[in-house]
Amino acid sequence: MTLPQTEALNSIVSRVFRIEEITWGDPQKTYIVRYRGRLLSADSAAAYDQLAKSLRPLNITPLLRVEDGRQTVILAAGVNHPTLGKISVNIGLFILTLLSVLFAGAMYSYRGEMPTDFLGQVKTLLLNLWVGWPFAVSLLAILLAHEFGHYFAGRYHKTAVSLPYFIPFPGGILGTMGAFINMKERPRNKRILLDIGIAGPLAGLLVAVLILILGLALSKTTTIQNTYYTKRASVRDACPNTARVGQAYTCHGDDLLEGNSILYLSLKYLTHGELLPAPAHYDRPVLIYWLRYFFTGSPIPVGGQDVMLDAVAMAGWAGILITFLNLIPTGQLDGGHVLYALFGTRVDKVVPFILIAILTLGIFWSGWWLWAALIFFLGRAHAEPLDQITELDSPRKRLAVLVLVIFILVLTPVPFTLF
Repeated sequence: MTLPQTEALNSIVSRVFRIEEITWGDPQKTYIVRYRGRLLSADSAAAYDQLAKSLRPLNITPLLRVEDGRQTVILAAGVNHPTLGKISVNIGLFILTLLSVLFAGAMYSYRGEMPTDFLGQVKTLLLNLWVGWPFAVSLLAILLAHEFGHYFAGRYHKTAVSLPYFIPFPGGILGTMGAFINMKERPRNKRILLDIGIAGPLAGLLVAVLILILGLALSKTTTIQNTYYTKRASVRDACPNTARVGQAYTCHGDDLLEGNSILYLSLKYLTHGELLPAPAHYDRPVLIYWLRYFFTGSPIPVGGQDVMLDAVAMAGWAGILITFLNLIPTGQLDGGHVLYALFGTRVDKVVPFILIAILTLGIFWSGWWLWAALIFFLGRAHAEPLDQITELDSPRKRLAVLVLVIFILVLTPVPFTLF
């Protein structure tokens, strides 16, 4: 680097930073220059914005760090110029997801004659796809609120984010595996990271709770029973069984009970006046029973009472589950952004404990083992802000704590149980 360029960089940095030590690096590798010292202003966020604006014409990106207890400015070669993808991809995925979710809704809502063969069932549901609209509209409203919460928070902070990408899942119980947006550039500081991270879950949860209350009001309580089939001659059985012609039989895994969170249990109590699903009788003290059932999903309270969820209520329940999964405090999940904004790189020490907790829950719902694998391989990657000196202000700290409380309220140890 030539002397005039050196003096120019020193001059730009010295406007916001008292330089005490300079280390020149290799711009082809990690950094151009590292300055150690102290910011001239207590407003580190404004100082970073001023510095970044001054260096951008030189194609240089500043990073603010604390190294060995000293404030540090690192200048890295290059400036990110984010480009947005083709909107046709977002629209195409949304249309496919809409059809897939309509099909899932039809599975819940169709009440006509159903063929016994698989292809016949699929054809019947496709011909009656329209009956799935209450579920589809409700679930997609929750997902849209969640993703556009992220999107508008990003736009507010002038951080480039993509439009939502929806993930269709034909044949799944929800018809979708959710949606996501891409942050096209690293957030400038932890405050922005927190704002973008929490905007989605808060917006999605608000819509989910409103939809769930409406759906629960439309739903009725009923007795929990296995689905029974009648053995018929020359008719294919629903599952292998030892029943004789004319006798009834059941198929394990043919019935489903949705999982419970503190919030979901509370809303059911609010709308129906009791904790559901309620067993026919308690085999132990009520508190002990509910602690066991909440964390293990067993025993299945066959013969007891539960809410037979309307399609709208099912979408609301799914919205709470999606909020919980997104708030798992690790990696690139929304909860991971919240935890990183609060504690910085110290969050890496938390990952082993999260893995242990999830592996333990996997004893009662095997799907957690897949989540544990994903967190093991991906859970240590964070959206590290460019400015790591700027900490959360007091209102955002309180908001982050509130989100962690919400995580406890929507925690669903056993998302669903088959019986």
